[in-house]
Amino acid sequence: MFGNAPRAVWSRWLPPDELGRVPLACRAALVSDGKRRILLETGIGTFFDPKLKERYGVIESEHVLLASLAAVGVSHADIDVVVLSHLHFDHAGGLLVPYQVNKAPELLFPRARFVVSEVGFERALKPHARDRASFIPELPALLENSGRLELVKDGQRATPTLGEQFEFVHSHGHTPGMLHTLVRGAEQSLFYCADLVPGRPWVHLPITMGYDRFAERLIDEKTDLFSKFAAEGTWLFFTHDPEVAASRIERDANGRYAPNENLAETDALDLDSPRGAN
Repeated sequence: MFGNAPRAVWSRWLPPDELGRVPLACRAALVSDGKRRILLETGIGTFFDPKLKERYGVIESEHVLLASLAAVGVSHADIDVVVLSHLHFDHAGGLLVPYQVNKAPELLFPRARFVVSEVGFERALKPHARDRASFIPELPALLENSGRLELVKDGQRATPTLGEQFEFVHSHGHTPGMLHTLVRGAEQSLFYCADLVPGRPWVHLPITMGYDRFAERLIDEKTDLFSKFAAEGTWLFFTHDPEVAASRIERDANGRYAPNENLAETDALDLDSPRGAN
């Protein structure tokens, strides 16, 4: 998870267990614009068979996303749009019904349109040998056959499905065609980081993951975005941080970026309210 950073450095951020594993979340964001419910990613879900569940250290036995939606009075059938940053299993596995022996995967979210980048979708169809294990082989066909798949071209900044309040930012350092959603409210904005910045430790520019296809390019992509985000007070929403859902960032006198405000897991954020009002 920390690329070429020494263990002595990263273990201060996420202490490993006896097998060298670190705790990680697989976090989605539910956005309401007053008319629609939009889900940014779906987490890992419970599609894994028992062998793969053990291999990847998945500790939950229930579909956490479905339980979390139910806790705020929402069913997966109530979701209007699902935006997927990319189709790695820990970001898109929650699209699928829980694993059942000898039963083929099926999609949840029967009403939702599925928004995916065109480049990212092509990558899922024809993965490289290096990242083939990160994809769910059946998922691209399920999305296509739903009749509700919407592909976003590389560089395309918006889509009629979501409107101009939802701006897309494309990155390629982690995986080709990763699609980030910048949600603009009347007063504040939130950027869905996906695996560009998995959590607070990765706000440090040199810190990347061994999973990243092009680590140097990813650092350049972070650098290009961070100065603007720091100046505007944009919230960075983290997929994998085990404790914090979102942070703002600041830049010190030496040019280093660090998180300076944290949003707790259960906090709601009103982007139409002034800065500091949740």
